[in-house]
Amino acid sequence: MSIPTDVASLQIMAHVYKRESLQTIFNITVESLVEQVLYIDWVGIYMYENLDHKLVAASNYDDDLRWECNGELKFPITNSMKEEIGMMVVRSRQPIAFDVTDISTLETIAAAIGQQSYSN
Repeated sequence: MSIPTDVASLQIMAHVYKRESLQTIFNITVESLVEQVLYIDWVGIYMYENLDHKLVAASNYDDDLRWECNGELKFPITNSMKEEIGMMVVRSRQPIAFDVTDISTLETIAAAIGQQSYSN
């Protein structure tokens, strides 16, 4: 069980349930995951606008670790109609850094972001 991921998710979900602005939730999400989970080195949230993928929040805008990462997970962000409206990308420099509980927790975070974006 990944306790740091769970702690970060509790912080993120508190902001989601307070119905804070979507940009605040995006920023809290990327910051909390990188600060709380030692093996997560970069997080980015992309939202789809027309046919474009727009990076709306990132833990580091200058370096996305694309070529340095050994582990990457992508989680679709969907609205209540199950339409994919964005993507949360999590990267680690460590090989085999993520476990099953990380995946389910990060899926829950992406789902909550999607629901919040629909309600805004």
